[in-house]
Amino acid sequence: MARVRYGARTEAEIGAARTASSRLPDIWSTGVVAVWESDPDAIAAVLPPPLKPTGRPLVRVNISKVDLPGYPLGAGSFAVAAAHDGVEGWYPLVMPMTHERALIGGREVFGEPKKLGEVTVERDGLVVRAALARHGIEFVEVRGAVSGALPLPEPTQKTDFYFKFLPAVDGSGFDADPVLVHCVRNEKVRRLERITGDVVLRESMYDPVADLPVRELVGITLGEKTTDQKGRVVERVSGQALLPYIHQRYDDPQQILDGPPEGSV
Repeated sequence: MARVRYGARTEAEIGAARTASSRLPDIWSTGVVAVWESDPDAIAAVLPPPLKPTGRPLVRVNISKVDLPGYPLGAGSFAVAAAHDGVEGWYPLVMPMTHERALIGGREVFGEPKKLGEVTVERDGLVVRAALARHGIEFVEVRGAVSGALPLPEPTQKTDFYFKFLPAVDGSGFDADPVLVHCVRNEKVRRLERITGDVVLRESMYDPVADLPVRELVGITLGEKTTDQKGRVVERVSGQALLPYIHQRYDDPQQILDGPPEGSV
């Protein structure tokens, strides 16, 4: 009988896949990073407990094209500064990805708020433009010109905070208490340039980042970097406390209450 492809994989096949994923070479991306000070009350409003604001109300947008062989990827992150248990990092509100594979892995393994979207990173001479778009709306645009090279930073660690959860089958909350994940990224940079420009936030009912306005631009850079990441569950959190923020993960928060129509399966 021909192999049934939905059938169980062997232990050898599972082991080989695990080994291959642990031996990935450095994967370099080219991207624009913009950081600005925003409204501290707005930042505090988007942070689910137990996350807390830091001493500075920062927002960061990262817009990158990733050099995956035969599988180029556009990846973005719009995040606010946050702290938990003495650790300062970033809490992403939306992470547009151009391919389903990057989206599924991040959401199901780490709890990342990834969604399918459009990612643009363009350079024409000194002129640079980067944007994140979904549903036909460019809700973030960074534009400017290269104004000089910057010294390369030392390899560094950065932390992102995610909430991993499953909505309850009966629509009452969650199947189990959500977990808070610390995702630590080791970052190396091989090229970095300063960009003189600005950040434009456009209104979108799906991605309302315009609620976190640019009060003071800290800086914009264009760089080439590679990162690896490891996540760990640091604690279980109150589902009741997280529930008011669950809409951050979905375009339509009602969809988590939707079951399949009768007769559709």
